[in-house]
Amino acid sequence: MADIVDTAVSAGSFSTLVAAVKAAGLVETLKGTGPFTVFAPTDEAFAKLPAGTVDGLLKDIPQLKKILTYHVVSGKVMAADVTNLKSAKTVEGSEVKIDASNGVKINDSTVTTADVAADNGVIHIIDTVLMPA
Repeated sequence: MADIVDTAVSAGSFSTLVAAVKAAGLVETLKGTGPFTVFAPTDEAFAKLPAGTVDGLLKDIPQLKKILTYHVVSGKVMAADVTNLKSAKTVEGSEVKIDASNGVKINDSTVTTADVAADNGVIHIIDTVLMPA
């Protein structure tokens, strides 16, 4: 198996996320031992942001890091574990809301594919970029 970063790269649908992780200097962290749970927005999720948002974030590294670490939870949280949770504390420091009543939603984002295994954690693919308050 590959680590979270290499798994995202090989999937092919996370080029914006991977570019952002590289720009924020988080590659080594996400290649670390973990385990990590990453809510990974697809390129289509980033495309839904207002025009210029991604370019602006790539120039504002502190804000970019804040947003990216808001997509990461310490530990390996599989889909089966999420059904009992109402929220999870992110690496950024604040919480994401979890609603497993009809599929799984993280804040306003829907998990489209759960439990993508990596050797240092798990990726859950989401359809919307999560924004901390």
